[in-house]
Amino acid sequence: MAGPTRDFWEERFATSSTPWDRGGPNPQLRQWIDGGEIAPPQQVIVPGCGRGWEVAELVAAGVAVTGLDFAAGAISACREMLDARGLKADLQQADVLAWKPASPVDAVYEQTCLCALHPDHWQAYARQLRDWLKPGGKLLALLAQVPSPDAEHGVIKGPPYHCDINAVRALFPASEWVWPKPPYPRLETGPIAELAVVLVRR
Repeated sequence: MAGPTRDFWEERFATSSTPWDRGGPNPQLRQWIDGGEIAPPQQVIVPGCGRGWEVAELVAAGVAVTGLDFAAGAISACREMLDARGLKADLQQADVLAWKPASPVDAVYEQTCLCALHPDHWQAYARQLRDWLKPGGKLLALLAQVPSPDAEHGVIKGPPYHCDINAVRALFPASEWVWPKPPYPRLETGPIAELAVVLVRR
């Protein structure tokens, strides 16, 4: 498998080498919740949930959450956070390229998974996201903006891998997804800049 292995991610959580962790939920998630993009009694999947800041924020908002992560250490940390706050979610250690929900859900919160996967796996992951969602379901995506000068020479660097908007448009074509009109908000609220986009599955 191209890109980081399970052991790579396990080591990051075991040694707390998680520079992408902002120490709290992404502020954009609160804006989406307050704006009604996500609301009870919706079911939401959070792939690459990590320590669980966004899982906790969503559960506290009253939605049913399934949190997925490749690393057992991430799931343990997420469960510990939820337990400390008296919150409950369905947490599963899983490979997002193979996992399937029992039935399609209302929304997927995509923040850290696409940029953590080697681009060789992006098409398979995009198919998974479409299959996870009901028609009319929302993909709330925060796209990592980490361009590299080496990319001009064909070098693929990551994780995090740069989520170029042209590549993302190819992954989620307008024939299958409703795209909002650009420009998209660019967030500078954490260690990595992100574009915030909400897509709707046709």
